[in-house]
Amino acid sequence: MVSYFVPRGRFLLKSGNRNLRKVIQQQQQLPQLPSKNRQENWPVLRHFRQLSTNATSKESPSQQLKSKTQPKQHDQQQQKSNQLEVRRNLFNRWTGFLLRWAPVGICVFGVLEWQMHKRRCQRDGINRTASEFQSRVYCSLPLRIISRCWGWLAACYMPTPLRPYVYGWYSNTFHVNITEAQYPDFEHYSSLAEFFTRPLKDGVRIIDAKAPLVSPADGKVLHFGSASDSLIEQVKGVNYSIEDFLGPLPTLEQANETVKYAQALKESRDGSTELYQCVIYLAPGDYHRFHSPTAWKPTVRRHFSGELLSVNPKVAGWLPGLFCLNERVLYFGQWKYGFFSYTAVGATNVGSVEIYMDADLKTNRWTGFNVGKHPPSTYEYDELIMNADTSPIRSFAKGDLVGQFNMGSTIVLLFEAPKNFKFDIVAGQKIRVGESLGHIVERQ
Repeated sequence: MVSYFVPRGRFLLKSGNRNLRKVIQQQQQLPQLPSKNRQENWPVLRHFRQLSTNATSKESPSQQLKSKTQPKQHDQQQQKSNQLEVRRNLFNRWTGFLLRWAPVGICVFGVLEWQMHKRRCQRDGINRTASEFQSRVYCSLPLRIISRCWGWLAACYMPTPLRPYVYGWYSNTFHVNITEAQYPDFEHYSSLAEFFTRPLKDGVRIIDAKAPLVSPADGKVLHFGSASDSLIEQVKGVNYSIEDFLGPLPTLEQANETVKYAQALKESRDGSTELYQCVIYLAPGDYHRFHSPTAWKPTVRRHFSGELLSVNPKVAGWLPGLFCLNERVLYFGQWKYGFFSYTAVGATNVGSVEIYMDADLKTNRWTGFNVGKHPPSTYEYDELIMNADTSPIRSFAKGDLVGQFNMGSTIVLLFEAPKNFKFDIVAGQKIRVGESLGHIVERQ
């Protein structure tokens, strides 16, 4: 007889065992008995539901009023939330509109203002320089923060394999003559800042011994000439105030005099001397160290913590009073013909201005995120009276090393000289350290 298994619930039963099948069927029918009890329990549950509804119907009148007012309050809250949502949607739409189209509007306004100012300059027959609005916008840029970031980046270590490529690209872009450097190998310089301030070989720059005044730096002559008036030229046709640039007169005797500011600076009052100026711009590819142009002795140091605007010749010809706005380190002193001043002007991306014998001087200091906030006056400065007791700075000889820029910038010389002093340079000329700036014409 062939046997096979048929699944019965959880068991496998043999088809021939009929008694066992009946027992299992009886066991499967036993759980159906409680279902009747469940149906009999339903009336109790219904009664409980009726009791619960009757209990709620027997609430007090005040509770009934509350239950009636709750839907109204819910409706009011929902209305308020709907109004807030509508307002938020309107606000988001307007902000999205402004963020999308405000830059376009600002650009259009800037172009219109630029063209109107250009027409005014053409109508008045003057050079096209920055208007007050344009200068304020330019000064509001976060250039100090950018300069500090650039100074930090330039001081970072440069991996040796990258140095020939980075410094080589920089030399080709800005026409750096690396053969004049004391270390012509690119791999010698561990950072960009070290490469910028590279020293030169001995004898590369010859100091003119006959000239009374020589160039303090390698660069381009922006402007030179007389500085006897209250306004002098930073480039041709663009002026700046000599009083705003230098600050108050260094002594009370000079301040109490009734003469003009430029005349009060002079030591000689017999009319035999005159005040002159010379402005030299250092490009990024130039030698970044600056020297003494003559034998002189500094007496007062002033540090003006101003802006860090670009001193590029194009910007100098566009923005009046540029040198009065920028951060600068100014030294008053005397030379053999009278008054002498030596000023190192900071600029955008100039990490710092260093004077080797003035370790206390700190430029490009952190002033916080004060974008658009500037000193109310150009007379805000730190002053140091320099003498043998308080300052290590001694007298400078012609050609002595004074300091360095950590990027290109500007040197401004203001000095007193005889009226027969004549410049040996022309505007726009490239000049190097030690070359003659002028000479004294012998009187017949």
